Amino acid sequence: MKNYLEFEKEIKALEQEVDNLKSPFGSEGISEVDTQKIKNTQNEINEKLKEIYNNLNSWQRTQVARHEDRPKANFYIKKIFSQFTLLSGDRYYGDDKSVTAGFGLIDEKSVLVIGQEKGEDLNSRIERNFGMMRPEGYRKCIRLMKLADRFQIPVVTFIDTPGAYPGLGAEQRGQASAIANSIECCMSLTVPNISIIIGEGGSGGAIALASSNKVIMLENSIYSVISPEGCASILWRDPSKSLQAADAMKLTAKDLLKLKVIDEVISEPLGGAHRDPDSISVDIKNSIIKNLKSFENFSKEEIYDHRKAKFLQIGRDQGFSKSSNLDGGGLSYNESLTQKLISNIVKNKLLYGGLALLATTSLIVLLF
Repeated sequence: MKNYLEFEKEIKALEQEVDNLKSPFGSEGISEVDTQKIKNTQNEINEKLKEIYNNLNSWQRTQVARHEDRPKANFYIKKIFSQFTLLSGDRYYGDDKSVTAGFGLIDEKSVLVIGQEKGEDLNSRIERNFGMMRPEGYRKCIRLMKLADRFQIPVVTFIDTPGAYPGLGAEQRGQASAIANSIECCMSLTVPNISIIIGEGGSGGAIALASSNKVIMLENSIYSVISPEGCASILWRDPSKSLQAADAMKLTAKDLLKLKVIDEVISEPLGGAHRDPDSISVDIKNSIIKNLKSFENFSKEEIYDHRKAKFLQIGRDQGFSKSSNLDGGGLSYNESLTQKLISNIVKNKLLYGGLALLATTSLIVLLF
């Protein structure tokens, strides 16, 4: 059964109309008149989908990113990679079902594939913890990324999580430390790593596996430090203001590409990835192959430096620039002349205060 979002009510009504037109007919087929009506209604559906999806706001894209029918990581892994071999366990505590990891082939080349998996139905979602990884999940990924690095095998990650699991047990087992170590591991790899955000990219739970040479987003996916509902609850103490929060957060693929936080956006089929999963799988596969090929002539040092420079560059267009006084390409704020003057006055307020007092005294003497 298809699931529809709130803003897709008209689409639902039209598709039910098409189903009703088809259902009364069996082996005898459909009459010419009804066939034409079905065709006309289908054209109307396509036009309505185009109208709706070309004008989605940030909150509506968030809803599409969370759509129940949206393809999950395991679907893409099966479609894109051959000879996939599943590997489990962190060698410390246990296995985490919310992340799938193993080695497979793409374009006849070995890659490590990691995918955050939400599950397809209620039972599998509970088993997968709704895509919220625990410390053992991150440690499993770290173990396999280090293995891939040792054998110079590229890493591909599929990101789809509302965030890392914040439960008491996870915190007791070192959730924050596991996330930090995963980010460090991603950043220190000497092989290319590619991340594709296929649904939700929530907070540290996502960036722990998305600190990559190339970060790619599907058109209707989101990537943010907090959910719009969480942001609205903190800023306005009102979760109903999720639309305003989503707009302010700049969490869509289009916004993040403009801000140069991500590197590429993959267009989705009309009506979202869930309406044509096979088509979007082909596009993702082609993007992975293209981006991996772009690093074929890079040395280990160049791959590492590329990733480092990419993340250091984020934000510089919004006022940050490279400081020549800091080793390793640190960041300093690029102040305007007015800001420099104000900063200088604040730093030397006693000196400028004395000068102002002297000038005022001199003026009084001259006048009187």
